[in-house]
Amino acid sequence: MGPFLAMSEESFRDSIATINAEGKRNKIFPKKVSGRFATARRYVAWFLLVVLFTAPWISIGGQPIFMIDVIDRKFVLLGQIFRPADTIIFVLLMISGVVSVIVFTVAFGRIFCGWICPQTIFLEQVYRRIEYWIEGDRNRQLKLDRQNWNFEKIWKKGVKNVLFYAIAFLVSNVFLQYLVGVDRWKLFLTEGPAQHLGTFSSIVVFSFIFYLVFAWFREQACIVVCPYGRLQGVLLDRNSLVIIYDWIRGEPRAKGKRKTEESPKGDCVDCGLCVQVCPTGIDIRNGTQLECVNCTACIDICDSVMEKVGLEPGLIRFDSTNGVEQGKRNIMTPRVWAYIGVMIAMMGVVITMLATRSEVETMVMRMPGKLFEKNGTTIENAYNFTVINKTDAAKAVYLELLEPVGTIRLTGGDSIRMTAEDIVHGAMIVAIEREVLEAEKTKVIFRITDNKGHEIDRVKTNFLGPLVRK
Repeated sequence: MGPFLAMSEESFRDSIATINAEGKRNKIFPKKVSGRFATARRYVAWFLLVVLFTAPWISIGGQPIFMIDVIDRKFVLLGQIFRPADTIIFVLLMISGVVSVIVFTVAFGRIFCGWICPQTIFLEQVYRRIEYWIEGDRNRQLKLDRQNWNFEKIWKKGVKNVLFYAIAFLVSNVFLQYLVGVDRWKLFLTEGPAQHLGTFSSIVVFSFIFYLVFAWFREQACIVVCPYGRLQGVLLDRNSLVIIYDWIRGEPRAKGKRKTEESPKGDCVDCGLCVQVCPTGIDIRNGTQLECVNCTACIDICDSVMEKVGLEPGLIRFDSTNGVEQGKRNIMTPRVWAYIGVMIAMMGVVITMLATRSEVETMVMRMPGKLFEKNGTTIENAYNFTVINKTDAAKAVYLELLEPVGTIRLTGGDSIRMTAEDIVHGAMIVAIEREVLEAEKTKVIFRITDNKGHEIDRVKTNFLGPLVRK
């Protein structure tokens, strides 16, 4: 917010550009823009779209690089399988991602929104381009929207919306691949909707919602629904790098480029193009606003105008408030370094947990409703166990009583045999000599080993016995 605006001139903060004075939806028709940032964003979008559509088909060691299988309750990342027992790792990964976004926001503003966010990529680089192709640029779209329904309007709107839904249906199938895997998706495809009516119905509903977001809701998702824009108020400061209008150089505004000592003028020629290209309809000259998604369209269009009138580009640019006022930037402030420290610490914890993560997860619990049984000089407890194979290879593991001394009788034999990604449930009887027990409740430690005798997991639980009299 530049100092040239008095408090009485801040009426733009009382409402959003997408709502008119009557409280009705004000449609945004952004002007098509080209330039160095538009080109760079297009390349980034193409790359991310290629990753999105190809990632489910790429595998590492027989596993996809990313999948959230809600049916089998597993999460796959870079070929590594995570089960519900690994939820803490997944949560820490998500928190680390949020912290990294905060770090980039504090230092570089909302670059995520304009360059990486799927909402912006699909809206600006897919749906909006189809709209430009069928309906034309801003002025032609405005004319088409205002005219009565005729053959031209019907076929243009019809073809556009059919393509919009077709893309939404395609993207829905891609998301399904991330949820169930490519192999299961192929099975759904070959067997047909009739055999998987529930899945097919979900795809249709999701496609319709996806279509509505990009055909009708559009920028409202960023302005009204997404909370990220509102975080700017607590994340951004005077050193944050944002898209900003140089009010010192640009004011006072005036049409044309000529200025004299008697009539000084700023470099802003007040053409209004920066407003016309904005996908959320704001005037960047009013300062940083929550609606701004850092799409850089205003930078490209302003630079082109400056070039035409023979002035230096950069009237609107990536800079900080201190950069405009004092001519110097200080992005890496102590606050930014503090966030980076938190992010590094969390990533260190995640990496440590991944490095020490066992291939087999074991859970042992005493059978509910049972205390203990006496068998001669021994006390017996019954346990249920669950062993989860986190790998895509078959395994045979062995369960041993490490502490205290005792014996184990498995109901299914001496070893626990598991297929790839298997979950085995079983029961066992643990017998311990009564003289070994020193209390009613004794800590016992089970060790799980592979067929080579290497320890791969360790579990602690309680063993109940009779009252020990001293």
